[in-house]
Amino acid sequence: MEAWGAALYGDPCRGCGFDWSLAPFSAIETIEGLPQRLSSVIQGATGEERGDGWSVAEYVSHVADNLRQWAERVNAARLDGQTRVAGYDPDELAAARGYRTIPLHAAQWSLTLSVSAWACTLRAGLNKAIVLQHATRGIQRAEDIARNNAHDGIHHVWDIGCILGGQP
Repeated sequence: MEAWGAALYGDPCRGCGFDWSLAPFSAIETIEGLPQRLSSVIQGATGEERGDGWSVAEYVSHVADNLRQWAERVNAARLDGQTRVAGYDPDELAAARGYRTIPLHAAQWSLTLSVSAWACTLRAGLNKAIVLQHATRGIQRAEDIARNNAHDGIHHVWDIGCILGGQP
């Protein structure tokens, strides 16, 4: 099985400081605050600023897509009983979606929509105790997904802060 979560990033996360003991419903609240947190970090940015990897706008597009995909996966289990999920390569998705061509404000708009759908879905998934079988990570309970996605969002806001020369 693929190492993920605290096993991969440390507890707290060695980069962004994320605390993996965060309660699942608090993780949802963390995600709901992500658009505002991101806005404060990117003030004055064009979105084209780049570190070693993706640009600021590309990171925002990734977070939006990741939340949307996990909401879809949880809803597949909750609504249709489909619990098996595949992994995906985020760089291949970035190429297929053309992240390099998505302007920062459009990426922020997409993130806001994704956050809303994800939060509603994860609340329902937690209440129904959804459990997914991930192809490379194994069992992923709704609470694991909430924390993993909260970490992804917070970590990438931290990445963006690093690109822009500061820390969020």
